[in-house]
This record gives sequence, structure tokens and C-alpha cells, in this order.
Amino acid sequence: MIKTNKNIQKVGFKYLGRIGLLGVALVSISACNTLNGGQEQAEGIGYRTARFEEITAMREYRECSAQAFELDTQARHSKSAAKYLASANLISKCESEVGPEAADVAQEERMHVYGLSIQNYLKGGDIVKARRNLARFEDAFPNQDLYFADGTSFVETMSALLGREDDSSFGKYSMLNVNRELKSEIRRANYWKNN
Repeated sequence: MIKTNKNIQKVGFKYLGRIGLLGVALVSISACNTLNGGQEQAEGIGYRTARFEEITAMREYRECSAQAFELDTQARHSKSAAKYLASANLISKCESEVGPEAADVAQEERMHVYGLSIQNYLKGGDIVKARRNLARFEDAFPNQDLYFADGTSFVETMSALLGREDDSSFGKYSMLNVNRELKSEIRRANYWKNN
């Protein structure tokens, strides 16, 4: 019987050793998860903070641009150059106040608003600011463009209207994606300017 008791004790110690080893392994794993979980929680808080800042910045931008759109509507109804300029100036202010936290948010929306500022500077008669904003548009949104309902390019049309395109670009086989009537009118103006 003593032999049997010793065998039971050997089996019991082996069993306890395995349980102890398993317990140590579980405690180690849970400690790793707790540390990692804390890191994920900290990253989650940072993400939420950054997201909140983006949302706040875009909310302020949209409120500002809504005021500019209202001025644009008033300008169209009254055909007031001063209101076109006020709208364009407000849009420029809105865009300059967009911080780095929201610079990459809602880019297409911002492109449309910025495009309106360029058009409104042109309609208001401030060609210098219209050219400057077109250059800023191209810097802020590289290799991107807006398209009018007829499929013509906003950037190329504004470049043509603002005199940034060479007169030879409007030749018979022009490659500019600009409305036909605009090309025709620019050709006519160039003809009379030179003849």
C-alpha cells in the first residue's frame, strides 16, 4: 500500500505542477492583455479626441460657408459686385481658418466652396484675388478638378477666364476642356485685340 500511496503522491505532484505551470501561464497572458488593453484604450481616447476636433472644425467651417452661400445668393439676386466680393472674402476666411485637424476632411465639399470663391472674385471684378485663389486651390487640391454640368473643367475654364492660358491654347485644335462658347468668345476677343 505504501507503494501505491507513493505512486499517488507522484501523480499528484505531477498534476499539481502542471496546474501550477498552467496557472502561471494564464496569469502571464492576462497581464499582457491588461497592459495591451490599456494601450488600446489610450489610443482610443486619442482617436476620439482627434475625431471630435475634426468634427468641431468642420462644423465651424460649414457655418461660415453657409453665411458665404447666403451672400452669394443675395449677390445673384441683386447683381451686386460688392456682395460677390463679400462672399468670396468670407469663403477665403473660412478656408484659412480650417486647421490641420480638418485639412483632409470633406475635401470635395471644400473644393466646391473654394471654387465658388474664385468665381465670385471674378464676378466681383477682383481678378488678382481670383488668380491667387485659383493658385491656392491647385496647391490645396493637387491634381484634382471640378466639372461643370456640360463636363468642362473648372480649373481650365478659370485659367482661361483669368488670362492664365496662352492665347495660342485657343487655336482651332485646342486641347483645353473649356466650353465651346467660351473658346469662341476668347478667340473673337483675341482677334479684335490683335487686328
